[in-house]
Amino acid sequence: MPQGQSELFAVWRHHVIFTDSRFELAQAEPMHREHACVEQAFADLEDSTLAHLPSGKFTANAAWLTLAAAAYNLTRAAGHLASTFHAKARTGTIRRHLINVPARTARPRRRLVLHLPEHWSWTDDFTDLWTATGQRMIT
Repeated sequence: MPQGQSELFAVWRHHVIFTDSRFELAQAEPMHREHACVEQAFADLEDSTLAHLPSGKFTANAAWLTLAAAAYNLTRAAGHLASTFHAKARTGTIRRHLINVPARTARPRRRLVLHLPEHWSWTDDFTDLWTATGQRMIT
């Protein structure tokens, strides 16, 4: 802060909560934060699979929602296994960095060999994910 200039709002850490619950603030505030985390998960789902619900039929949408939730959970788990950066990343980022892998496969002597690009930025994270799943990788 430049010399001679003071804070504009010295109490910026405080915020107002309106609620109709019977909880006191110390109990209501953690629930409010949990709600914010759920909203982030909904936003992430709406930016990916839930943006493309297949039809106006309840059963088709129910099946799509089930598959979307499973894909979301598996993608988030992969992000946690890969790195701390991907543990906080949205599912679209995880898909771009770790799932849509620019690699080629080969099968010498009945083994699966994965050839990753030489200077790919996410090689270490992908290798950590691959190793965490119990796979052996030869690049």
